[in-house]
Amino acid sequence: MDLTKTIAELKTQPGFTENVGMMLIHNGVVRGWSRKDRNTVTAVDVQPDLDKIKQLCRECEQRPGIWRAVAQANKGHLVPGDDLLFIIVAGDIRENVKPALADLLDQIKSQAVTKQEVFA
Repeated sequence: MDLTKTIAELKTQPGFTENVGMMLIHNGVVRGWSRKDRNTVTAVDVQPDLDKIKQLCRECEQRPGIWRAVAQANKGHLVPGDDLLFIIVAGDIRENVKPALADLLDQIKSQAVTKQEVFA
């Protein structure tokens, strides 16, 4: 996802100025170590469920104050430093947008992305 381009596109959509006072962005990258035991990770094999991600974004948009939620999970053999997951949540005020992004991130990670770490 080109974040600059995606944000620019969102700003051109009808309803943006009437509904958006905040956009939060998540850019998850592949870590060089495992969360479980901090062992060195040389790569991760990632398989996203794109339909589930779209569904979760649509559900997020049903929350109070949320205008748009978009996400892209990269797939394949990724190495430390590679972009893994992009999420943009646009909405009215921070009290609505911050928890919406956090919840959407947790749902995508737990329900729509599987990954297998490759160790040194």
